Amino acid sequence: SRDFAVGFNFHSHPNSADVISTVEFSQSGEFLATGDKGGRVVIFQREPQGEYNVYSTFQSHDPEFDYLKSLEIEEKINKIRWLPQLHSALFLLTTNDKTIKLWKVSERDKQPEGYNLKDEEGRVKDISKITSLQVPVLRPMDLLVEASPRRVFSNAHAYHINSISINSDCETYLSADDLRINLWNLSITDRSFNIVDLKPDNMEDLTEVITVAEFHPHHCHLLAFSSSTGTTRLCDMRSRALCDQHAKLFEEAVDPASRSFFSELISSVSDVKFSHSGRYLLTRDYLSAKVWDLNMEKKPVETYQVHDYLRSKLCTLYESDCIFDKFECAWNGTDSVIMTGAYNNFFRMFDRASRRDVTLEASREVCKRRAVLRPRRVCIGRKRRESDICVDSLDFRKKVLHTAWHPTDNIIAIAARNNLYIFQDRHSPSGHHGMNVNELDIF
Repeated sequence: SRDFAVGFNFHSHPNSADVISTVEFSQSGEFLATGDKGGRVVIFQREPQGEYNVYSTFQSHDPEFDYLKSLEIEEKINKIRWLPQLHSALFLLTTNDKTIKLWKVSERDKQPEGYNLKDEEGRVKDISKITSLQVPVLRPMDLLVEASPRRVFSNAHAYHINSISINSDCETYLSADDLRINLWNLSITDRSFNIVDLKPDNMEDLTEVITVAEFHPHHCHLLAFSSSTGTTRLCDMRSRALCDQHAKLFEEAVDPASRSFFSELISSVSDVKFSHSGRYLLTRDYLSAKVWDLNMEKKPVETYQVHDYLRSKLCTLYESDCIFDKFECAWNGTDSVIMTGAYNNFFRMFDRASRRDVTLEASREVCKRRAVLRPRRVCIGRKRRESDICVDSLDFRKKVLHTAWHPTDNIIAIAARNNLYIFQDRHSPSGHHGMNVNELDIF
């Protein structure tokens, strides 16, 4: 098991707008961004001693109303994706259900003074009263971090956007909704190209919807998207402009005898992630996480049961709508460990080489005690240890849906409602000794 030490800071009266809806590390791992249901983005920066502290906060999206469809558009941030950092400024894409924005985040520690045509308060001077000219100068000022929208990409999706993904060419990106995937150029906002279209001529013939889409990390012509039927398709944009015919189809055969009313609901893929090497695909459905080799379509090379003990609870989970929860998954920097969330604020890690796994809990109580995180175990029958928790005692209102792993170090970010937990492995290769954990509240 992994050793963790914990610290915390939280808001005691959260509301629905404070609930974190996405978490994403930058390519270097120096920055971590979160979005919430209130349309806000909070960026954290890693300090030299290893801790992450708030760097910038800004309002990315506001609630809107579509008068043509009489539809309210929520401000909730669905996804955040970082662009590779080329200079001191940071660039990131954020999206709600309908509109994608490109943001620039930059620092300013100097301000101009000595304008000839403006006074100190910025008002325009009377030109007839100007008797001499001066050279404006830059004066030092307190560091100011500014976020400004550079592009707004809108009016391209009839349905709710569920995914955005930056291409490895750093010039284009994709956006996906329930039925279509569009390809955008980062410098062009008024048009995009439709590359996947699952909408049938008659909507009564609709059998599946797109749940998530992502570009390959190295090959700019490859992308993968998953659907509500449990399939994942690999598309090659070199073969045709409209990728209505997939290059590969990753699907595991299901025994007809084991089918039930819930089979299709629990097989729906909620997240897909390419490994850093580009060789494997990690998919997450309701009960399990699967690793697929891109060279083998028939079945996954690895299957990990995340919370199989919930099979007896599917009826209850369906009635409470929990069965529609979308859990994300993540690779570590070397593709040797995968991570995903579960209920009761639990999250799970699976070591691919040893096949060992661990269940850990992100909780305020652990943070208050500054304790080492200990493995937890869910039991179906009687408790074997005092630390065990019975499946009937799980709190399905507490859930870890959003997770992210630092691209190189053993640092993970876990979102549980309005709380952000950042954990670092005691033996992290970053050189820091001891586990340093922050629990940061977004408000």
